[in-house]
Amino acid sequence: MSEPLEINLDLDKLFQPAWATSPSDPNKYARYDGTEGESRGDRRFGRGDRPPRRDGGFGGPRPGGFGGGPGGPRSGGDRGPRPGGFGGPGGPRSGGDRGPRPQGGPGGGAPGIAWDPKGGPRRDGPGRGPRRPDFRPEPLIPVELTLTPEQGGVSSLARQIKLSGRAYPLFEVATLVMQKPDRYTVGFKVMKRRDEATKKDVAVQPLFVCNLDDTLWLSEAAASEHALKAHFDTFYQTQKMPCDPPKGVWTLVAQCGMTGELLGPPNFHGYQEKLRKLHADRFSRMNFDMYKSRVKIVKDEAIVKQWTESVSFRFEYTALNVPEPKVLQSMDEVRAHFAEVHQPSIIKQVDAFTPKADAKLPAALQTLLRVSLDKEKRFPIRIATALSNTFASMGLQFFKRDKTVVHVAVARPHYLDIENSVVSETTKKIIEHINTNVGTNRKRLVETLAPSPAPAEAPADAAAAPGTAPAPTPLTAEQQSVLNDLHWLIHQGHVIEFASGMLETAKKPAPRPTPTPKAPKKGDKQPAAPEGASAEVASEAVAATDVAASLAQEAPQAADQAAEAEAQPEPVTPAAEAAPENPPQAG
Repeated sequence: MSEPLEINLDLDKLFQPAWATSPSDPNKYARYDGTEGESRGDRRFGRGDRPPRRDGGFGGPRPGGFGGGPGGPRSGGDRGPRPGGFGGPGGPRSGGDRGPRPQGGPGGGAPGIAWDPKGGPRRDGPGRGPRRPDFRPEPLIPVELTLTPEQGGVSSLARQIKLSGRAYPLFEVATLVMQKPDRYTVGFKVMKRRDEATKKDVAVQPLFVCNLDDTLWLSEAAASEHALKAHFDTFYQTQKMPCDPPKGVWTLVAQCGMTGELLGPPNFHGYQEKLRKLHADRFSRMNFDMYKSRVKIVKDEAIVKQWTESVSFRFEYTALNVPEPKVLQSMDEVRAHFAEVHQPSIIKQVDAFTPKADAKLPAALQTLLRVSLDKEKRFPIRIATALSNTFASMGLQFFKRDKTVVHVAVARPHYLDIENSVVSETTKKIIEHINTNVGTNRKRLVETLAPSPAPAEAPADAAAAPGTAPAPTPLTAEQQSVLNDLHWLIHQGHVIEFASGMLETAKKPAPRPTPTPKAPKKGDKQPAAPEGASAEVASEAVAATDVAASLAQEAPQAADQAAEAEAQPEPVTPAAEAAPENPPQAG
């Protein structure tokens, strides 16, 4: 299992425009010395030491060129139209009427070409094989891929949202998480189907894990072969034992033309077995007859002697980590012993598994991972769903802006009726300023309601050195009061501050139409209406358990729509709730 990593994301910087995040260049023309135009002109016209053109230089006429000479008319006078040719005076073509075109499809064609209306002209002559079939990608393996953001990074994002008080589009945050692989973990989960014979759920594609190195495999045989090959010295000890060389006089040996491995003489009893084993292990995708044609016969005495020495000994394998040591004579015996003794405790079948970040996966799982990550980077629905569940458990709220884009914030939009609620004058001015000035932000709001005093002229000896940033101006009491009331309004949901810094007030939801009562049936008593009943005004709510369904309905363009300043947020909590208990009171 991978250790949790911190997602070091600064949401305030990442959601700024590009011009604000790019580094400033104090002198963008420092690399230019003013001679760029001259070099360009020399390159275009002079071109180094190239000599001028003949007879007049640049732009002069060329003798004997197109047109018959330097400005003169064509030799031979005016020529008339070509008789019967292209562009002639409309007469019939010479040669009389020609018969129909051979194999006359649309556009004609030469003999041996037949017209195929679906695939274009196709040659029917000999030597032309069948048309290549259309390329179709192989279907993905039936295994479910899971993506989970790192919990430490999600907690850091939640803290930033709570401290800033801003509303961020959930899909934008999910896209930031998908930008680096260390911000999320990848897991695999089996898909199950109902077996009618046994009345049990069985895995469509089982998964197996090697406990020695936590690698994932698609079959028990592949996992066992990997464990034996990668950890052979842990279970068996190899000993090289001398033996009698093969009898006979050998003058030639067969050698693999691609690997150079010696296979032995063609009339040796183990030649065919070794040839087929090497083909199955190294070149299984090549046709056996084609691979066999690559084998070459070598008559060099040194190479023949080298093969004779290679078969003058044999290997013995002693089993380790067993109560009684056992000597095995061949690799087939080793595989059988490993499958019987060690495989049940090393290879396990699992329903879900999260491999290491750098773990090697089978080709089918690699293809599934690549295709799934490409789709997730275009539309991160899985990461967004996982983020919504974690954010909801940490107390964050969700709402839809413009009925399409889901945002996460510290509070849902909650309309504040300043006419019927007891609030301070500063709070009323904040609400009125935001409603009047569309697209305003925090800085403009403070400067409008509580302007900063004019800066006093600093003495000459106390002037700041060039290049030193000026000291920040301290806030006045009026500006601090405006910021305190704005902070309360944002955390109550009366004002929404989006990721771009734009401020908007929670709009009053439109009242729902009163449903038409149904006519009572005969014999049924109509229940009396409760006293003091009133129609409550409610709007569409996005609970934490419904965020996944809301995300599935969003189009991939939801992240782009979230950046539009003209969109209006839709409150998602009932607007008929009572006013906050402790609003800023009028002084």
